[in-house]
Amino acid sequence: MPPLLTFVARLSDGLPLVANTAPDSGLAVTQDHKNQAKDILRGLGGTRATARMSIDTNNNLIFHYLLRDSLCYLTLTEQSYPKRLAFLYLEEIADAFLESLANDHGDRWREAVNTTARPYAFIKFDQVIQRKRKDFIDPTSRQNTTKLNEDLADIQSIMRKNINEVLNRGEKLENVSNISNNLVTESKKFKWGAKKLSWQAMMNQYAPIAAMVIFVLFVLYIKFFW
Repeated sequence: MPPLLTFVARLSDGLPLVANTAPDSGLAVTQDHKNQAKDILRGLGGTRATARMSIDTNNNLIFHYLLRDSLCYLTLTEQSYPKRLAFLYLEEIADAFLESLANDHGDRWREAVNTTARPYAFIKFDQVIQRKRKDFIDPTSRQNTTKLNEDLADIQSIMRKNINEVLNRGEKLENVSNISNNLVTESKKFKWGAKKLSWQAMMNQYAPIAAMVIFVLFVLYIKFFW
């Protein structure tokens, strides 16, 4: 199944710039899914959000989002859809959208994005999303298999949360990012602590021997050269 729902939004306030729903997916994308997507986008605004994340829903579907250049690219897929391919899809959407903005607005494309007040102001990009989505319908196609084989991204490092944790419990995505940063910090502290303990153990083992050698040399010096 292809990506079922795709949003491109302004990161600062979650304003949707363009959205696309797969009409031929065989799975109904409900208004609840769209509301969840908008809640996720709004929750990212003003936070130090993780650049990539996967968010499980309660009905075998999963959101994936990618942050780039103050924009958020979000899609909804089945749980069985390869995560790596979902993020490759978002990468291609991001590349195409930024190219479209540059063609239409040149170096002032950021201003065009930041000053728009109307939702879905870039709806003409929907046609590009439709074409991209068709390219990603079959994960087992030769084209997509080649993309997966050539992609070197480490998807294991992408954080994964449940939709209830992100939305229903009121957890801010900033906190999720802080948790990730804290884990990295603690990991560095642990590594330094391990090195320190290793050094102390080596000192405890060889310090007496070194002291004995210095004492013997001192005695010999006193005996023969004093």
